[in-house]
Amino acid sequence: MDQKPVAVVIGATSKWQSDGRNTRLIHGDSIEDGDLPLSVRWGLGGALALKFAAEGYHVVPTTRSAANAEALAEGLRSQDGTCSVIELDLASPESIEAAFAKIRADVGEPEVVILNAGYLDGRDLPKDQELLEHMPVEIFETAQHVSSRGPFLVAKQIMPAMRERGRGSFLITNNAASLRGQKRYTGQSLYYPRGMMRTLAQALTEEYSEYGVHIAHVIVDGLIDSPGTRALPIAQKRPEIIMNPAAIADSYFYLHCQDKSCWTHEIQLTPYSTKPSF
Repeated sequence: MDQKPVAVVIGATSKWQSDGRNTRLIHGDSIEDGDLPLSVRWGLGGALALKFAAEGYHVVPTTRSAANAEALAEGLRSQDGTCSVIELDLASPESIEAAFAKIRADVGEPEVVILNAGYLDGRDLPKDQELLEHMPVEIFETAQHVSSRGPFLVAKQIMPAMRERGRGSFLITNNAASLRGQKRYTGQSLYYPRGMMRTLAQALTEEYSEYGVHIAHVIVDGLIDSPGTRALPIAQKRPEIIMNPAAIADSYFYLHCQDKSCWTHEIQLTPYSTKPSF
């Protein structure tokens, strides 16, 4: 059995990767990524996996379909990293329970779990359906599964062992929509439930910090570099607004390694060239 510490990245692949759902939706087809560095090809999830693997962790990338992470796994191994791809669907309690049971059996209890799952539900609705009254309930349910119910179920799986050991990190990726409710415009996902994700992180902080478990809420306030986002007209016109996923991943590793005497529980990362969201 691999004796390395275990880092789980939930949502390790990106909807903006070369053949991702959002890339195909926006650009009409997949995009070549052979000339891009590994740290960009799978957005933030891939950069996180690569960072923790480089720091000596056995990385467990999770995705709803294992085939979607095959290229990432090859990239990790090409950098001498070790990994185990696990299928996990945040909409399914059974899937979450089975995934963590397999992780514990195969490589042990995680030292760090990073929740990085995203969704694009709502982006394909036309302009005349921007208002909430037109939003199908199924789209709202998906947003809830990824933003609040799924993270709650993940916490139930990992908090007991971290509490008993007196250490561990649960790092939660969110976006600026978690800071205040705002209208959903055409081309945007339904992000209303993102506020519940932030509240969950705050509640877990109050409940588990005293047991030595570090919970941090990470607000990624901008457009993350990836094959699909790099090809957007706004990214071509203003490359300075695009966030480097490897640099973001450095921030996560810093959070995980912080001394207990001065933990950060919320951090907002914004490109220098844009105004921070509040």
